[in-house]
Amino acid sequence: MRTSARTAGILTGLTLAVGGVAFAAPAAHADIPACTNMVQQAGVEVSDTVGTACTQGVHGDLQGCVSALTGAGVPGGAANGACRMAANPPS
Repeated sequence: MRTSARTAGILTGLTLAVGGVAFAAPAAHADIPACTNMVQQAGVEVSDTVGTACTQGVHGDLQGCVSALTGAGVPGGAANGACRMAANPPS
């Protein structure tokens, strides 16, 4: 394989890898405010515990998210809704 073709392939792979990480990261953070807003609407102050719980929801750990939010004082229905918002943001 020629050096120029190899270099082009490597650069393309790196661009896709780095671009994929940059593309995925903002999407995850965009879902946390939806979760924390629902917690606030339920009358619970947003704390580090709430932020961590919403992050769990973003990463698909709905049971851990709900458990942590209810432990922080969020009523069960609101905790479930907030975690679902984190995992599946509205389009």
